[in-house]
Amino acid sequence: MSKKILHCISVTTHPEAEEAIGEALYRQFGVGSVVWHNLESGESTVSVYVDLTPEGVTKKRRGLRTELKAFSSYGLKTGSLKITARRVKPEDWEESWKRHFKPIEVGNDLLIKPSWSKRKPRAGAKVIILDPGLSFGTGQHPTTSYCLEQLAAARIRDQRQSFLDIGTGTGVLAIAAAKLGYDPVRGFDFDPVAARIAKENSVLNDCSQIEHGEQDLMTLPVRSKQKFDVICANLMYDILIFGRKRIINRLHKKGRLILAGILTTQFKQVTDSYREVGMRLVKSNGEGEWTSGTLEFNV
Repeated sequence: MSKKILHCISVTTHPEAEEAIGEALYRQFGVGSVVWHNLESGESTVSVYVDLTPEGVTKKRRGLRTELKAFSSYGLKTGSLKITARRVKPEDWEESWKRHFKPIEVGNDLLIKPSWSKRKPRAGAKVIILDPGLSFGTGQHPTTSYCLEQLAAARIRDQRQSFLDIGTGTGVLAIAAAKLGYDPVRGFDFDPVAARIAKENSVLNDCSQIEHGEQDLMTLPVRSKQKFDVICANLMYDILIFGRKRIINRLHKKGRLILAGILTTQFKQVTDSYREVGMRLVKSNGEGEWTSGTLEFNV
């Protein structure tokens, strides 16, 4: 991590909207967030730590402010939505993540933990070492945890299955897939920093066979000869809708598609759009303001 002075960008909000604020911060700054809840005031503060110039911070804040203005239309309790920025030392950022990022168990199959954790896995469980860095996707977000659970549930022992992770972030889903025995495994992200970190995390976890790359879903050919048994797309709802043909044309006819990153108020719109192209919802899960789902082709 850079030893430059970092900037901490924070948004004060109602707890109901903290995950949505985290997504908005990620879209603007390309990094994961931490959340602090004030028991006295009842408000949450969602923060990101970024290595940007003061001019870059100012520009990104303008974009964030514009996006937050639209939040009231989502039906969320948003609170004050006050935006603040301050300079912090890299050491302060590191300690903040160590306080917030705890080990995560996914059933009996996986243990995701930071390198500083001494947590031992259950018998037979695979371990993923993941230090968040200035990137997104640790498994703590409810949409990511749903993807991990569905990825484990879809694995058929002693059968070769392929996996594609669209919007890979830190690469946690692709690494989990490789640890669970999926082969081949591919992941891509439109953010070059995320693609690089995902590759570094794969090497750290002895999963260098994963094919990682920088790619924008919307610039891919609509048709594809390469098909995958399981695809995960943890993306904004409008990209899931407009990119649906590009996604489903990469899925085997008997495959599973896991969709996440969707606000509950937008979930029906997403699933209706996939129903129009021959898919059906077989499982869904809502947590807070988020809903995720698993789809299959109508056969």
